[in-house]
Amino acid sequence: MDEDQLIREIEELKKLLKEKEDNLTQLRSKKQILQKNGLKNDEIMRYSRQILIPEISVKGQVKIKKSSVLIVGAGGLGCPSALYLAGAGIGKIGIIDYDNVELNNLHRQLLFTIHDLGRAKVEAAAEHLTRLNENVVVIPYKMQVDSTNILNIIKDYDIVLDATDNVPTRYLLNDACVLSKKPLVSGSALKMEGQLTVYNYKNGPCYRCVFPQPPPPETVVNCGDGGVIGAVVGTIGVLQALEVIKIILNISGVLSERLVLFDGMEAAFRTIKLRPKNPNCAICGNNPMITELIDYEQFCKSRANDKNPNLKLLKNEERITVEEYHKIKNLSTPHLLIDVRSSEEFQICHLDDAINIPYIDIKKKGGLEKAEEIIKEKLQGCKDTDVYVLCRRGNDSQRAVKLFKEFFKDENNRIKDIVGGIHSWTHKIDSQFPIY
Repeated sequence: MDEDQLIREIEELKKLLKEKEDNLTQLRSKKQILQKNGLKNDEIMRYSRQILIPEISVKGQVKIKKSSVLIVGAGGLGCPSALYLAGAGIGKIGIIDYDNVELNNLHRQLLFTIHDLGRAKVEAAAEHLTRLNENVVVIPYKMQVDSTNILNIIKDYDIVLDATDNVPTRYLLNDACVLSKKPLVSGSALKMEGQLTVYNYKNGPCYRCVFPQPPPPETVVNCGDGGVIGAVVGTIGVLQALEVIKIILNISGVLSERLVLFDGMEAAFRTIKLRPKNPNCAICGNNPMITELIDYEQFCKSRANDKNPNLKLLKNEERITVEEYHKIKNLSTPHLLIDVRSSEEFQICHLDDAINIPYIDIKKKGGLEKAEEIIKEKLQGCKDTDVYVLCRRGNDSQRAVKLFKEFFKDENNRIKDIVGGIHSWTHKIDSQFPIY
């Protein structure tokens, strides 16, 4: 039996198992008795520990049961948020994501397993959440949200939870929530730090009140480039779920006009006060200039996803392809290869003869001077030697080349970026070279 045939048989068995599980769930549901307080016997048993909390009680649990939450992003934030909201008994959970489950997701997206690889995240999430709590209706949306579709989806939900990892979608969700009059629970995490706040809640500020203009795209780092500890992003995701529950119950302490900062290294939380609602805000102010959704990729000058941003900061003549560099390498043409990834990434894998000068060090004060010392030592006075700059996916290498060209006054175009970085090297030159 070959691998493809085995996979097909497994899929057929999974489908049959799901049908049987659905039948069993329906049979169990029919046996449940609905009490006058609006809860079934199994719901009373399942949620008894939170019903005992005075701020919740039976009345609050019924509110939770009747509520609906839209989670945008089924990644490191969306997975723990969805798990705890389903566990709490949210009546309807919508999950939007355009991506499939990949191996590098599993260290932090614990809603998925190795058996979900290649599946649509929203479909896998819906299946696992339903198995966790059959009382919750989970609606998957395999799509990328934009100005044409988000309003039609948001209208069916009470609260929106932003679990995305890119700036254009943050502005899109903010504006859609303002126009739809929905609160927005926003979280983010990178490396060993995270943050959390709630926008557009009870006359509080929206995202634009705090950030009227998007940051330059070249300054934005996502977890795919900067890395993140699973437990850190999980902490923020769980706290997002908590904020949603507090909003549903209309209890005090909702993080409107406040931003929680989490330092995973020190295991420390700090809360800072945000500016109040801006009366001159472009979307939620007294005289809004934005009355309908716009093109957010154009507004932010970056793509609305957390994949490779594919920056283009250099001219074509300032770049070479991996195929061209492969020829240079094979011909043993004298040159210098600078790998500007972090030292941790350089330890994972690197091309032969590459020297590591991290971009994060280059852009620091005095970083170019230190890089100059290293480069001069390697070139040993050969000023006419070409220099090629490499990174993971071809973005930081472009940033580094721009800095090098200005600093070294490279008029002869001897400093060039390698398009696509080591990802392109793996895909086009050496398939056995590690990729991450």
